[in-house]
Amino acid sequence: MLKRNLFGVITAVLSLAGVFGGCNPKGAASSEPVVYSNPLPVAFGDPFILPASNGKYYMYGTGGVEKGFGAYSSDNLIDWEFEGEVYSGDQPNSWTVKNYWAPEVYEIDGQYYMFFSADWKVNPTNELENFRIGVAVADNPTGPFIEVSDEPLFDPGYPIIDANILQHNGKTYLYYSRCCYKNPVESEVADWARAEGMFEEIEESWVYGVEISNDFTTILGEPVLLLQPPATMDDPQTEWESRSVTSGEVNRRWTEGSFAFEHGNKIYMMYSANFFGGQNYAVGYATADHPLGPFTKAVNNPVLEKNIEQGGEVTGTGHNMVFWVNDGEKMYCVYHGRTAKTGDERVVFIDEMQIDQKGVLTVDGPSTHEKEL
Repeated sequence: MLKRNLFGVITAVLSLAGVFGGCNPKGAASSEPVVYSNPLPVAFGDPFILPASNGKYYMYGTGGVEKGFGAYSSDNLIDWEFEGEVYSGDQPNSWTVKNYWAPEVYEIDGQYYMFFSADWKVNPTNELENFRIGVAVADNPTGPFIEVSDEPLFDPGYPIIDANILQHNGKTYLYYSRCCYKNPVESEVADWARAEGMFEEIEESWVYGVEISNDFTTILGEPVLLLQPPATMDDPQTEWESRSVTSGEVNRRWTEGSFAFEHGNKIYMMYSANFFGGQNYAVGYATADHPLGPFTKAVNNPVLEKNIEQGGEVTGTGHNMVFWVNDGEKMYCVYHGRTAKTGDERVVFIDEMQIDQKGVLTVDGPSTHEKEL
């Protein structure tokens, strides 16, 4: 197995604010307020913005290139220039073969580390979904990103996607989503679907967390189940997290696209529910005192969802991340969505978000009107 030794490179700077959790490092780009409107001219799913130390922003996401990832750059978060392909998968020494999803890039001591999902070429039982998580590294935010190993980061025995990293008290935590694939779960929602003659079983995806070595090479301990769809019909989260099932769209309930960050001595974890290809994709959040939970879902969920019932034009809002600008003065939520004009194509939105003195998180979106950034 080929592995690049990253230890020492990463641990020297893990305590720097902004490396993990979405906050921009000191010296990242900032500018006078300018007017913009959503969606941005970027056709990405699962967008991730890196405020880099060179004063520019870099956006990564799903789509844009056939087998791998592309990137855009910007000086002001509004005008984006395509930088081309930054990571190429399905190479001779690669563990990957197809379906490149959800890249996240972290700048550490002058190098750039990309976490991503892809189908693993080792697939003796011909699974339809064979996703695992990998890490690639580059000397520049525009790549080329080279995998640090010819194997996935680890194999939990089921398909996983949507890697996210959080550093807390000198330790590093990896979050990921177990795919719905071959994970049927009994619940009152599943009972209801059977009684209605809609679906015989309901598959679910769940968010897990696990400590990972500070050099990103070794999983420490066993993964912990952190978030999953509610099991009972009277749970206040059930209605919004089950819309893809109750609408008859598909026999799956998702908990995916997690993004964790620290605020006010709490760990906030935002996550997406419902079918990523449908109108009901939406975002909620949960909080905990420790990176590995237990997490409690917020009573004001969902905090980001379609607005067509309110006269808007946006649907399919989800898989978000969070970053700060101007030394933490403003917090922004980046996510993908769809409009009638963009059709099935996922495009990128940026909306301001806040956390009030009581710890309640809100997002000022989805928006399509002009506003100051």
